[in-house]
Formats: sequence, C-alpha cells, structure tokens
Amino acid sequence: MMRKLLALVLIFNLTACAELQSVVDQLPQTGSVLSNADMAAGLRQALDFGIDKQVSKLTQTDGFFKNELVKILLPEELQKVDKGLRDIGLDNLADEGLKVLNRAAEDAVKEATPIFVNAVKEITFDDAKNILLGSDNAATQYLTTKTQTELYNKFKPVINSSFSKVGADQIWANLINKYNAIPFTNNVNPDLTDYVTGEALKGVYTMIAVEEKEIRTKVGSRTTDLLRKVFALQD
Repeated sequence: MMRKLLALVLIFNLTACAELQSVVDQLPQTGSVLSNADMAAGLRQALDFGIDKQVSKLTQTDGFFKNELVKILLPEELQKVDKGLRDIGLDNLADEGLKVLNRAAEDAVKEATPIFVNAVKEITFDDAKNILLGSDNAATQYLTTKTQTELYNKFKPVINSSFSKVGADQIWANLINKYNAIPFTNNVNPDLTDYVTGEALKGVYTMIAVEEKEIRTKVGSRTTDLLRKVFALQD
C-alpha cells in the first residue's frame, strides 16, 4: 500500500512539472497576453528590482555591518586574535577591526550594479524559462554564474584601496602586531583582502536571493502587471 501511495505521489509531481513545462513551451512568440519576450522581460524586471532594492542597501554605511544576514565576521585564523585582544582589555580595538572590514565591503559593492545590469540584459527566453521552473534562488544562481568572476576582479582592488581609505590597513597592522606580541601565541598574517572580497560577494548574492524569494512566494511583492503575469506561471 505504501509503495502504491509513493508511486502515485511521484506520478502527480512529474505530471505537475510536465504541465507547467507545457504551459511555458506553448507560449506564443508574439501577440499574446504573455509572449516569450514578456517572460524574459519579467525575469529581468524581477532581478532589476532585487539589485535596486537590496544591493543598493549594502553600499550604505552599516549596509554590511548592521545586517546580520551578510555581516562579515572574522576568518577562523583571526578569531583567536579577537579573543586574545579582548582577553587583555583591547575590546575597542577588536571591535574597530571588525567594523573596518565591513566598511571596505560596503565601499566595493558600489562596483557591482553595472556588472549586474549587463548580465540581466542578456537574459533570453530560454534562460527565463529555466529560471522560472527552477528553485527559489534560480535567478540568483544565474547571476552568480554570469557575474562572479568579473565581480571578484572588480571587488578585490577596490577593497584593497578601501582598506587604506577607511584605515583598515593601519588598524589591522596595529591589531595583528599587538596580538603577535602576546607571549606564547603563534604569529598570524592573513590575506584580508581576499577574505573580505569573498565575503562581500556572498553578501551581494544573499541579498538578491532574499528579494527573489519574496517575489516568488509573496504575490504582494509582485508590484507590476508584468511580474504578476510571469510569476503566476510558477504558482
């Protein structure tokens, strides 16, 4: 009996997916309420909204530092630095060291928007179909594939420059020197630029995924007729 029930569930799920695929495949090219071009435009609009609404927040002061979803914490090898400094009463220095890492990320994310905009413009109907039929973060995954390498190459020099601008290089040189001077500790010399670059990228994609999930799961978040029509296909 249980095997029959599982078989029926599987058949139902496969049929539902096939029906949705059929609906999408049969959309006419032109002259319809929702053409293939409309579908691609709807996905572009959703991503543009996510970029405008969520990524722009990260560029503001405390956009990373006061957002628990993306706040950049210390890498593992520096957690002992943080603890060691706090143990000898240098809490303020440890706090400032964490803050300037997030400040550098906030500065770098300003470079992201043009790259995302270009990637969104390239979305085709086939891309849109695959995204619509995909997971709650399929559009974010698409953007990750299209932009990750270029963003990394853009972010890293900006973050390196930002370390000087926000004083992170001096703060961390002082912080690490003080830690390395503590008796019986092993010296550390981490590549903070590479680490913060990677964490900044994670933060950007995390926030785009937040907005994508909102549009996919909450009808009220579909604020235009085009978004409502396109995402009604996945409901």
